[in-house]
Amino acid sequence: MGNEQRHLQLIGIANRAGKCTFGEEQIVKQIQANRSKLILIAEDIGKQTRKKLIDKSVSYHIPYRVIEDRNTLSHAVGKQGRVAISIDDEGFRDKLISLLDNNIRG
Repeated sequence: MGNEQRHLQLIGIANRAGKCTFGEEQIVKQIQANRSKLILIAEDIGKQTRKKLIDKSVSYHIPYRVIEDRNTLSHAVGKQGRVAISIDDEGFRDKLISLLDNNIRG
């Protein structure tokens, strides 16, 4: 299996482990409470939502990555219409960043 699929599998595992938060307002709350460890944003998210989540991530020093489209992201977690996910676990964050960053370079 290629690296491009491994991060999607890991997102699914994180979701089943209860380590994901969905919904723009809930994600912002997780960021502000310092519970969010990584924000994943679909590349086809709305401009205003993208700006809001990125600005919050930057101001609270939470890493973020823009990844595939909403359909791919939604499929990874088995829920429809997902455009952003907060990963609320350091272990999942570290592995996802490693997979995503190496995939981009590789």
